[in-house]
Amino acid sequence: MKNISVIGIGRLGLCLSLVLEKAGYSIVGCDIDKAYVEKINNKSFNSHEANVNTFLKESQNFHTTTNLANTIKHGDLIFVTVRTDSEPDGKYDHSQVESVVNSIIDLGEQKERKHLVLNCNVNPGYSDIVGNKLKEFNWDVSYNPETIAQGTIINDYLSPDCVYIGTRTDELADQIESVYKTMCNNDPKVHKMDRLSAELTKVSLNCFLTTKISFANMVGDLATQMGADPEKILSAVGSDSRIGTKYFKYGFGYGGPCFPRDNRAFIKCATDNKMPADLCKSSDNINRKHLDFQVKQFMKNWDIRKPVRIKSVTYKEGTTILEESQQLAYALRLAESGYKVIIKESEEVTRQLKENFGDLFEYE
Repeated sequence: MKNISVIGIGRLGLCLSLVLEKAGYSIVGCDIDKAYVEKINNKSFNSHEANVNTFLKESQNFHTTTNLANTIKHGDLIFVTVRTDSEPDGKYDHSQVESVVNSIIDLGEQKERKHLVLNCNVNPGYSDIVGNKLKEFNWDVSYNPETIAQGTIINDYLSPDCVYIGTRTDELADQIESVYKTMCNNDPKVHKMDRLSAELTKVSLNCFLTTKISFANMVGDLATQMGADPEKILSAVGSDSRIGTKYFKYGFGYGGPCFPRDNRAFIKCATDNKMPADLCKSSDNINRKHLDFQVKQFMKNWDIRKPVRIKSVTYKEGTTILEESQQLAYALRLAESGYKVIIKESEEVTRQLKENFGDLFEYE
């Protein structure tokens, strides 16, 4: 397998394409934004994501297009990394994936068997629906969720802890595994399973991490209230090998484009299947209450006449993403309560803040 295609070359798809190209594959990426496609092809696109600009500049076998038929013709394996935003009830919106699937159907039956791999977030059970839709058009469909973090996407692709592959047959799973063996710098544990199990694995993993973060902050809030040391307590508890220190520190609650959405998607899936998801609901509730506690603690100890300087308001330092940022919510609560909040951020983040909040903050 030498030719791979990627449908949807946003932040995730572009990083995947570049890492695959670096590993020796010939990559064709497909996107509907003509101007964006042109920028990538002439290598004038500038990304805030680490290592993207370097990988793009050095790439030799990566081409992007708006032509889906040519994209499919090129690829022996075709990854789909389009956006799946969240609906109000917590479910993922599959409209962009559906658009891709319908366009594939419009192309008719493929002469050679094609393998479509969904990488994006989906509701558990959705990959089977896509598989049933495409099977009569000579397609196989698999689900291969990514465990990446914004700001370190390329490094996470190169050195994942684990790989989850949901397929219909062992042969299809082996195809995807061979790509990771070529692409990765490490030797990750590969878990092969059916598509539904892989979908549930993705949301379950992030739900466990949100629970871990919320538990750590709940303990930290109690320790702070009583005058104990949150960091020493959590360091001691986390040193137990059954628990571990990753995602087990006292600080801001979870946010960003993955954790909150996966948590809510799991709750929605469980509710639809008449199963309680009380632990996940509690994680969300604790996350909200933790922010309340942080704001009250600060106001209790800081003179409102003194300016408040905040280094970063993105959900995670090193990114430009403000989506569900607890740090931003914290800054907003203080500013709206009358504090003079001065933010030191990157030019891109400052631009977003000024567009969204006007002169609510000051900047340095």
